[in-house]
Amino acid sequence: MKKTEILLTVPIHLPVLADLERKFTVHKLWMADDESELIQQVAADVRAVVTTGLLGCKREVIDKLPVLELIACFGTPHGSVDHEAAAARKIVVTNTPDRISGVVAELAAGLAITLMRGICESDRFVRAGRWRQGAPNAGHTLAGKTCGIVGLGRIGRETATRLEAFGMTIAYQGPRRKADVSYAYHSEVESLARESDCLVVACPSTPQTRNLIGARVLEALGPEGFLINVARAAIVEETALVHALTEKRIAGAALDVFWDEPRVPAALMDLHNVVLLPHIGSTTTEVREERGRKLMANLRAHFSGQQVPNRCES
Repeated sequence: MKKTEILLTVPIHLPVLADLERKFTVHKLWMADDESELIQQVAADVRAVVTTGLLGCKREVIDKLPVLELIACFGTPHGSVDHEAAAARKIVVTNTPDRISGVVAELAAGLAITLMRGICESDRFVRAGRWRQGAPNAGHTLAGKTCGIVGLGRIGRETATRLEAFGMTIAYQGPRRKADVSYAYHSEVESLARESDCLVVACPSTPQTRNLIGARVLEALGPEGFLINVARAAIVEETALVHALTEKRIAGAALDVFWDEPRVPAALMDLHNVVLLPHIGSTTTEVREERGRKLMANLRAHFSGQQVPNRCES
């Protein structure tokens, strides 16, 4: 019996990929020398696109696949799937809903410790054989310091809880004061930055938050302040951040997101006061396994004529 053909846009968790290949004919878009040519070659047979919530599926891809029935996301799309184009052709869109706030908060807290204690710098110090010649630069303790959190949503709150355990005082900024917390509230990010030793960006990316963290905020954070971004790159003004780091106008930054992923600005690569991660905020084995189970359940249900368990309408 001929396997159903799917188009996989990017590599995903290897056990999930192996499961897909056992049950479907998988066309791997990222491996093609010419992606448009591959889509053209397989278009007449591809009934599903499997993609990530981050990458999604745009109209130009949907329009090239005449028998497409399903767009199955590994993760949850936030504006990355053209739902209007899919709805016009009655294409089902699915996601894999999960609660990633805890794991992203873990990373944010870990980055605060890594950055303020200089863990990556000390690791490089040892590997370079410099320990015999002297002592590394001293880091900063978290206890007694203030962490300002931009956006006290689920991720912001869980980050606050974790950093409180290390003795940090929490303050936050957002569009409105939260009635159920006692943390100090700042209506303006610049004011929050001025009072913070470490500023964590955890708010959604919207037109209102684009470039929210610019030169004035970084200047307010100051030469002893640290910036952590586990949200979206567009919230931080790239040129201003590179300048602040290069000129040591802030003490350092830890970034899990970038403006043109997977391309990282060359100006950041050689700086020792920056920690660079490949967008791993929700990347844990446990989250990937959960998403894999839900992805396969969506595919099985659709191709057996049943209602998909995790339909995504917008």
